[in-house]
Amino acid sequence: MSRIQLALNVDDLDQAITFYTKLFDTAPAKVKPGYANFAVADPPLKLVLLENPGRGGTLNHLGVEVGDTEQVHAEIARLSGEGLFTDEEIGTTCCFATQDKVWVTGPAGEKWEVYTVLADSETFGSSPQHLDPEAGATCCGTQNDAATPATSCC
Repeated sequence: MSRIQLALNVDDLDQAITFYTKLFDTAPAKVKPGYANFAVADPPLKLVLLENPGRGGTLNHLGVEVGDTEQVHAEIARLSGEGLFTDEEIGTTCCFATQDKVWVTGPAGEKWEVYTVLADSETFGSSPQHLDPEAGATCCGTQNDAATPATSCC
């Protein structure tokens, strides 16, 4: 199973959940503080909503969810072979899930991830390879302050 992921920044999570539930006729698969995701069957889409007041309606990042770790590693090899720099995160906790993933950056700076979910998590998580303010602002939409380090995840 593969599906495209679209991660959006939203100003008001509850309002966005209501809208996207109606739009896709699908309830969210997971809702946590500041975060929700939808596993839409038709069209096959993983829609991620990240509450980020003041940035609502903007793209957070894009992704491709794949079925297992072997597919993530195959993409790491393929993308590296194509000369694209990859940033690998194996066994990272991100967006309330433990994941294996690889990140690449598109020509306009857009962030893409290829990932698989290994297990649910009760914490949003942090991604030690991305502890810089720009990574957090671009990919996760987390607020960058002393109590919440910037993370790059979905």
